[in-house]
Amino acid sequence: MPLPKEEYLSASWKDGIFANKVVFCTGGAGTICSAQVRALVHLGANACIIGRNVEKTEKVAKDIATARPGAKVIGIGAVDVRKVESLNDAASRCVKELGGIDYVIAGAAGNFLASINQLSANAFKSVIDIDVLGSYNTLKATLPYLVESAKKHSINSDTLKPSPLGTGGRIIFVSATIHYRTMPFQTHVSVAKAGVDALSHSVAIEFGPLGVTSNIIAPGPIGSTEGMDRLLPTDNKEAYVKSQPLGRLGSVRDIADATVYLFADTGSYVSGQTLVVDGASWRMTAGGAAQGALQYPDFLLSGDAVPNVKGQKTSKL
Repeated sequence: MPLPKEEYLSASWKDGIFANKVVFCTGGAGTICSAQVRALVHLGANACIIGRNVEKTEKVAKDIATARPGAKVIGIGAVDVRKVESLNDAASRCVKELGGIDYVIAGAAGNFLASINQLSANAFKSVIDIDVLGSYNTLKATLPYLVESAKKHSINSDTLKPSPLGTGGRIIFVSATIHYRTMPFQTHVSVAKAGVDALSHSVAIEFGPLGVTSNIIAPGPIGSTEGMDRLLPTDNKEAYVKSQPLGRLGSVRDIADATVYLFADTGSYVSGQTLVVDGASWRMTAGGAAQGALQYPDFLLSGDAVPNVKGQKTSKL
């Protein structure tokens, strides 16, 4: 059964603005990325979502396709973003079955709570490989198609009139705000997301002359997501939500709307930027999700593992 539109897209956008466009999304079966893709599909796009788990990825693809009658959404599982050959094959299949790639969302990521003492070199490398190398491999696999799409949908530099064919040649890297001020138990993610941000900025400079735009969406605390389940101890949720500047967590719709803004005509001159969608959360002086019972520095000095977190992972030194 289709999700109600208000759960993943605001009423601000005109139906059909992404007609005949194709979006390629790594991490597309995740809570946030699937909402981003669902919004684009609702507005006319077809899509290819990439994931590790075959069954989950194919199931989410079928679900996203219910957003619009006639939508084509391919779910490609068993793809390891750390291996560029795997992504090359996925991108080739996307182009073969859907006709091209106009938009890319690099959203595959890994995260868990661990202090540096608890974080092995292998665990650190795993997050760097998924986030940074995975984003780079996603870029490399799709760049030729993005450049082709950008050329096809270029804006007339003299009249500044939007292309009658719509937009194309755009990539969004899904990042975070953790590294803006740093927080305990998130060293691996802070380093990884800083690298992702630097990658996006470089793409904007090197491929801007070819018409490609590259931007970052940095979600803050988004409710009902796998990320919050992993990072927010269950004994601290109510206090954490209350501490937010807007008095609530964000929603996947907030991220989806930001995605539409950057891919639509509204984002035609936006490139090399970071769009933070966090309700001003990162500007608070208190730390992030790892708070409450995890009082700094007492809990850190105790050497104990972080308790009460879904998807808990352990890492041996």
